[in-house]
Amino acid sequence: MLTKMKYASGVALLMLLAGCQEETSSQAAAPKAAPKVQVGVVVIEPQKADLVAELPGRTAASLVAEIRPQVGGLVKQRLFEEGQVVESGDLLYTLNDSTYVSSYKQAQADLESANAILASALQTDKRFTELRKQNNVSQSDSDDAHVAYLEAVASQKKAEAALESAKINLEYTKITSPINGRIGISAVTVGALVTGSQTTAMTTVRALDPIYVDLSQTSLDQLNQRTLLSQDGVELGSNKVSLTLEDGSTYQYEGVLKAREVSVDESTGSVTLRAEFPNPDNLLLPGMFVRGVIHEATHTAAILVPQQGVSRDVKGNPIALVVKSDDTIETRQLVVDRAIKNYWLVASGIDAGDRVVVEGTSKVRTGSAVTTVDLKFDSQTGAMVSQNAATTSASN
Repeated sequence: MLTKMKYASGVALLMLLAGCQEETSSQAAAPKAAPKVQVGVVVIEPQKADLVAELPGRTAASLVAEIRPQVGGLVKQRLFEEGQVVESGDLLYTLNDSTYVSSYKQAQADLESANAILASALQTDKRFTELRKQNNVSQSDSDDAHVAYLEAVASQKKAEAALESAKINLEYTKITSPINGRIGISAVTVGALVTGSQTTAMTTVRALDPIYVDLSQTSLDQLNQRTLLSQDGVELGSNKVSLTLEDGSTYQYEGVLKAREVSVDESTGSVTLRAEFPNPDNLLLPGMFVRGVIHEATHTAAILVPQQGVSRDVKGNPIALVVKSDDTIETRQLVVDRAIKNYWLVASGIDAGDRVVVEGTSKVRTGSAVTTVDLKFDSQTGAMVSQNAATTSASN
């Protein structure tokens, strides 16, 4: 009996040990909770931002005068150096004027003759008028004398007009500049024959200071600008324009937006904006390709998200990862307006106070539990740093 009790106790002890081992194995096999991933976030705060548009354009002279002859003749002299600065009234060319001098003298003689005839007709008219009062001439003779006087007056005026025309034609043989500016290359030489009706310019004078810059903006961009200005917190920008030259350098003088074209170019779908720039050094020449930066508006409460915190989904839509209040990841789809330096201006999808992930985005996905480190853009290094490091850098 005692042996049986010992056997039963041993079996029970073995079963108890087996159960404990099974429980221990079960506990060891249970999966551990995944550790939280640390990500860098930026807390979005509304801020003031200047909204600019960079537009392509070309320079154009503010005044252009194509020099053409108004009378025909042989070019006798060229009185300027190509490329020099000329002023209004400066003599540029002279034409052979012998024919026009002769015509002018002929017109002078015709006027003198008309004056003599007029004087005689006037005396005759007066005499016949007195004789008619005394009834010594017929009414018909008196009327004929008066008509002859009127014809002499008309002939004298005609001769005066002919003399004035001959004088103008003679003056046209001296070709002058109508504007101040820089003169181009001459298309004719001394001895060349020019005509008053020719379409080819002898040379061209262009006023380069100030100079115009014609910028092209699409009609869609103009519509978007109107929509933007209708939003709260958006104010119309200034009419100042800065210029980037072909070599990438910035033009030292600032321009002013002067006018907008009132129609859309059907071939390009764009509207021309004209800006005026000072050009005292003649650095800008007509026809140069430039890019103009226009201050379109100022957003007083802009939502700016660092570009490294915005990616694209498979459809190409902009998205951002946002840390919710429970420290889990949420994916937001965004509507972005434009890039401003290292940021995207976000129209919707991000609100003030949101924590946007800018570092560690490849380590997390929607629903992931995370721990966060607050980051801030350091303007000196151009990188995201922790808030404490950014504060230390600013104080140094």
